[in-house]
This record gives sequence, structure tokens and C-alpha cells, in this order.
Amino acid sequence: MNEIPVYLFLGFLDGGKTRFIDETLCDQRFQNGEKTLCILFEDGDEELDTKKYKGGRNVTVKIAEGKEQLTQDYLLKCLRESRAERVMIEYNGMWTLQELGMILPQNWMVYQIMMMADANSFVSYNNNMRQLVYDKINSTEVVFFNRCKPGFDKMPLHTIVRAINRRAAIVYEYEDGTIENDDIVDPLPYDMDAPVVEVKDEDFGLLYLDAMDKPKNYEGKTLRFKALTARSPKLPKGTFVGGRFAMTCCAEDIRYVGFMCRWKDTDTVKNKGWYYVTAEVKVERDKAFNGEAGPVLYVKEVKPAEKPEEETVYFS
Repeated sequence: MNEIPVYLFLGFLDGGKTRFIDETLCDQRFQNGEKTLCILFEDGDEELDTKKYKGGRNVTVKIAEGKEQLTQDYLLKCLRESRAERVMIEYNGMWTLQELGMILPQNWMVYQIMMMADANSFVSYNNNMRQLVYDKINSTEVVFFNRCKPGFDKMPLHTIVRAINRRAAIVYEYEDGTIENDDIVDPLPYDMDAPVVEVKDEDFGLLYLDAMDKPKNYEGKTLRFKALTARSPKLPKGTFVGGRFAMTCCAEDIRYVGFMCRWKDTDTVKNKGWYYVTAEVKVERDKAFNGEAGPVLYVKEVKPAEKPEEETVYFS
């Protein structure tokens, strides 16, 4: 069964999703004649004109009539009719991503999630529909704020996004078409200068992403965090993995992530046990990093811990 790449465009009505899809399809770096299916689950003011795209005859646009179309049968029917190699979905901002995740066909793989929002109305949306805003921002890789006015205050928008997702890129598009990347620096939720960097349960996902992205920043640091341990005969002798189950975009996309831990008393660590792990970080090349350098933890202490109230962590 061939894998179908899926690109998700999130946001609320009149947030600029259709225009962004249109601009993406006009970009020949993305659209060079590939068979593409666009499913629009929100009927906005703008429309997609396939005639202006390169290889436009290979672009099929389907406009869903309502939530009753949010079914796997409908998605597969659209794919069969279009014979597409990839799918772009403009998702209705009033529906949760979990609803979409539950009906995506097994071979439809989400490649990228983007959110578009009107900079002038976004704070109001957040004040009145916070759960829906959280649902979208928590999963997105980049938030595009459009219709920005010169000299506007970015901080309210930045603060809302960062309170939910510390990893997403933030981009501002001004009314004249110029683009500006967000450059506001946020502090980490743990003290990197402390003798022992104490990581709260809810911050493990951020620790994992940040340490994997910037391992040299953690060289020589001593970390302490609660972990669900994993042991396997496939792991090198004297090692275990200290990690957590993490949710990326939806409940169907939960995976175990963790750090390679080296310890002389590894045999005393249970598989699937909860422990407080205190360890010093060293940056080394390892098969786990595909030959690249990454963080390896040299354990100083392991203590039994209670299972946390929330076992799953988030990349935010």
C-alpha cells in the first residue's frame, strides 16, 4: 500500500488558509505537475482555480458539504476519483484534530501541519474559543499570522503561541506582502545554570526536543527527571532508555521517546518502571543518532518514582 503524504492547513474562517494553499500550489518548487488532491472542509470566500497551476489538470479540488463528510469513506472516495499522489486538507477550525486523526486512512501520513490566522482577530478567538485554539496550535509546526499592520504589537500573539507550543515557528505577513520571522527569545522552563537541572514531568517533551536539537548546550549538565524506563536485549550491555510516551498531533500518534542511559547497575532497573534519573550529559556519536553526535546520559543515581498523573507528555 503506497504511502500518501498529507499536508494539513489549520485555522479559523477567513484566516487565510485557502489563499495559502493557492500560493503553495502556484509555487513550482511544490507543484510541478504532481497529482494532488485538495479537500476543503471549510467554505470560505476564496476559491482555488486549478487552471493557473502548473499541471493544473492534475490538481483535484473537493469541497466537503459539512461534518457528515468527515469520514474515512469520503476521504478514500476522493482519493480514488483524483488518483492523487498526495493530499492537502484545509481543515475546519471548529472541529478537533482528534476527529480527523480517527478517520485518516492508515497509509495517509501527515507530513506537515501549518496554521494560518488573522493577526487582528486571533486574540479574540483565543479569548472565546481557547480549547479550539489550543487544539490547533499544540500540533502545528508553523503559525502564519497574516494581515499584520506596521508597528503592531507581536507580543500578545507570541505569548499565546508559546504558552501552548514552544517549538512552532511563528511568521508574520504584513499587508504589503513582506514576511518577518518571530525572533522573540523565550527562556526554558528549567534552570540550565543550576548544579542539577530539575525537569518537571510536563517539560520532558521540551527537554527531549531541545537536547536533541542542540546537544552541545547540554554537554556536562546534570539532569534530573522522571522517566519510564525501557530495557531490551537489543540495547548495548549496561544501558537502558529513560523516556516517556509523547503525543505529537493526535491520540493515534503517540510514540515512546527517550535518552540512551549508561549505568553500571542497569540490571537493577525494571523494564517499564518509573524512576527518577539523575545523569550527566555527554555528547557522543551513537547508532541511535544515525552516526551523528547526540546526548548520551551517564547515570549518577536512579530512584524509584510514582507513576505521574499524566503519563503522556507533549512536544510543547
